[in-house]
Amino acid sequence: MATRRNPLKLNRLQRKSLALLQMIAAQEEFSRPGPREGEVSIERLPTPHGDHLHLGPYVLRGRETAGLMNPAVWSALLRKGLVREFGEDGLAVTPAGLGYDTDYELDTLRLSDH
Repeated sequence: MATRRNPLKLNRLQRKSLALLQMIAAQEEFSRPGPREGEVSIERLPTPHGDHLHLGPYVLRGRETAGLMNPAVWSALLRKGLVREFGEDGLAVTPAGLGYDTDYELDTLRLSDH
């Protein structure tokens, strides 16, 4: 039986935000291994630079990150077990979140020229 696309029924903003968190988790500048096996702890989120932000070798438009500031998106990702909070300010992307196929391409992803 084929695997169902988007089995947790994430909406577009949730998928976009999770895709961005997966990218952030892959950058040592922003992440480290999490407290539980298979998790990645997000140390900090990239800081916007004008109307964009830098993520590794890429530049994203600021609007691509809107979901990261949306409490409803965080609530859904937490409830569905894709991220979890720990400690006072800790955030980890769970193995389920890291492995989730968001089927989402960040539409403004481009290589940085500065």
